[in-house]
Amino acid sequence: MADTLSAVAAEVIRCRACPRLVAWREQVAREKRRAYRDEVYWGRPIPGFGDARARIALVGLAPGAHGSNRTGRMFTGDRSGDFLYAALHRAGLASQPTSRARDDGLALEGAWITSACRCAPPDNWPTPDELERCAPFLDRELALLAPRVLVALGSVGWDAILAALRRAGREVPRPRPRFGHGAELRLPGLPAVLGCYHPSQQNTQTGRLTPAMIDAVLARAVALAR
Repeated sequence: MADTLSAVAAEVIRCRACPRLVAWREQVAREKRRAYRDEVYWGRPIPGFGDARARIALVGLAPGAHGSNRTGRMFTGDRSGDFLYAALHRAGLASQPTSRARDDGLALEGAWITSACRCAPPDNWPTPDELERCAPFLDRELALLAPRVLVALGSVGWDAILAALRRAGREVPRPRPRFGHGAELRLPGLPAVLGCYHPSQQNTQTGRLTPAMIDAVLARAVALAR
């Protein structure tokens, strides 16, 4: 049977492969944050989201405990998502600049958003073993999408992309190219890989990542995708 993005999403949502992550995401969903105490949290792994014909795929770190883990959609319901979707809207890749809930009408055009880890991890940091267990989901998504450009949102996304390319039998330089904001890896036969600081509050509120900085990366991605 041919693989599909819908099949990958269904398997992601059912996954219970990492006991630590399962326990944490479900604990967060039970205890909730006071601001969301009347909401029903998603509390499961988060599938990729976007345009099935995407030429640009963005790869982040992991779902936010009270963002995606609450709403059930990548980068939705927290400050990181507010920053990212506003930038995607400015770049012409999102139908609206806000992302509040799965049913808010947001659609992506030419872009797909996914992550290296599909469950909200304690301290926002998955272990190497957890990332390894999640890796096949990313491999399958990229094989189905065949994007022209891969945007790494942070160093973990960068490492996950390069590892996925190697697993797919692509030639990636050794030693591994280093992540940096604005980093660009272009090799024959490979999708272009661009680096962007992660849109976490730690980066956006300190000015390490500004709207102009992420706009420049996305503009480059759009140009390369053409």
